[in-house]
Amino acid sequence: MHTLEQLQSGELAGIQRLQLRCGLSEFPREIFELADSLEILDLSGNQLVALPNDLPRLHKLRVIFCSDNPFTELPEVLGKCTQLSMVGFKANRIAHVSPKALPPQLRWLILTDNMLATLPAAIGQCTHMQKLMLAGNQLHTLPPELANCTHLELLRISANQLTELPDGLLQLPRLTWLACTELEALMA
Repeated sequence: MHTLEQLQSGELAGIQRLQLRCGLSEFPREIFELADSLEILDLSGNQLVALPNDLPRLHKLRVIFCSDNPFTELPEVLGKCTQLSMVGFKANRIAHVSPKALPPQLRWLILTDNMLATLPAAIGQCTHMQKLMLAGNQLHTLPPELANCTHLELLRISANQLTELPDGLLQLPRLTWLACTELEALMA
C-alpha cells in the first residue's frame, strides 16, 4: 500500500500499480503524473463518491478497484477508458449503472454487495465479458441481452431477488460457474 505523501512527493514515479487507502474524499490529481505507467489503480476503502471526468488521461489503466467507498452510481467516465478491462466497485451504495459507464474492453465487472435493482440492456454489448459478479444486490431480473455475452465464464448472482433467468443464459458456451442461491426455484 502507498501513501498520499509518497504520491505527492513524486516518489512513486513510474509505478504500474497504485494502492491508496487513506480516507480520500477527492481523487488526488497527482495520480495523473503516473499516466505513462499506471495500469492498476486501487482506491478501495476511501470516501470517494466520484471520479474525475479526465480519468481517460490514464491511458494505460487496465484495472480499477474502488470497493468500500460510498459511490451511488457506477461512474460514466469509466466507459471512456479504452484500455480498462477490470472494474471492481464492491460494497458501495451503487443503485444505478448507466450504459455509458461500461468500458469497451470490459472483461471483469465486480458489483457485489451494492443496491442494484436493474442492469442496463447495454451489458449485452460487453462481448469480452468473462466474469460478472452481482451477488448481494436487489436484482429482480437480468436483462435478456446478457445472453449476448458469449465469453461469460463466471456469473455470481446469489443473494438477489431474481424470479427468472434470461432465455439463453444457461446455454452460453463458456459459462462454467453460476452461483445462484435461487437456482432451483428459477429452474422449476
